[in-house]
Amino acid sequence: MGTSTALADVDRITWPRKFDLFGVRVSATTYDETTRLATDAVRGGRSACVSALAVHGLISGANDGAFRSVLNTFDILTPDGQPVRFALNLLHHAGLADRVYGPELTMRMCAHAAREGIGVYLYGSYPHVVAKMAQNLLYRFPELQISGYEPSAFRKLTPAEDAALVNRINESGAGFVFIGLGCPRQEQFAAEHRQAIRGVQVCVGAAFDFIAGNKPMAPPWMQRRGLEWLFRLGQEPSRLWRRYAVTNAAFVVKLCGKMLGRRA
Repeated sequence: MGTSTALADVDRITWPRKFDLFGVRVSATTYDETTRLATDAVRGGRSACVSALAVHGLISGANDGAFRSVLNTFDILTPDGQPVRFALNLLHHAGLADRVYGPELTMRMCAHAAREGIGVYLYGSYPHVVAKMAQNLLYRFPELQISGYEPSAFRKLTPAEDAALVNRINESGAGFVFIGLGCPRQEQFAAEHRQAIRGVQVCVGAAFDFIAGNKPMAPPWMQRRGLEWLFRLGQEPSRLWRRYAVTNAAFVVKLCGKMLGRRA
C-alpha cells in the first residue's frame, strides 16, 4: 500500500515550467525547487535527468538538432549561467532572481542528501579529482552517504563495461548520481541511461574540478555579473578561447535577434 501510494504521488510530480531559448527548453527554477523535486523522484523510485545548462550547452543545443533533442528530454534544465538567466527574464519574464549554478547545486543537494539519508554517487573526471571531491564533500557534510565514486574512462565504454557501471551505480543504492563528463557527453550519457540507472542523474560538469579544489572558482562579483567566462578564460586561455569566442558571440547574436524580432 505504502509503495503504491509513493509511486502514485511521484507520477504527479510537476516539473518546473520550461521556456524556449533558441529551440532548447530551459527550466525556470531555483536551487530549492530542483532539490525538492529531485528528492520527490528518489522517494518515489523514479529515474530523472537534470542538467545545469550554461551558455556553451545552450548554444550547442541550439545549433545541433540531435543534441537539442537530447536536452529537451530532460526533466530539468537549470539556467546555470547568468546569461541564460538573463535571457529567460528578458524574453519570457521568468522573474528569476538567481541562476542555478552546477557547483552550488551540487553542494546544496549533498547537504540535503546528508540530512535526508539519500546516498550519492560521483561519476566523472580524473581519479585524483573525483577522489578529492568525495573527500571534500565528506569534510563539509560528515553525515553524507557517498555510495560510490569513479572516474571517467575518457572513451566510449564497451557494452560489458557500460553494463558493469550501471550495475555498480544501482547496487550502491544512490539516489543522486552526479555526472561530470563535460558537455555534451554527460547529457548524452544521462539520456541514454535514463531507463537503466535507478536514480536522479545530475549533470554538473566542472563542479567536480571546483569542489575538488582542482580549479579556482570565479570571485562572487564576477559570477553575479555574468563574467565567470572571462575568469575561466584567463585561467585556461588555450583550451577555452575558441569555445567562448564562438559560443558567446552566437549567444549575443541569437538573443539580439530574438529581441529585435519581437519589436518588429
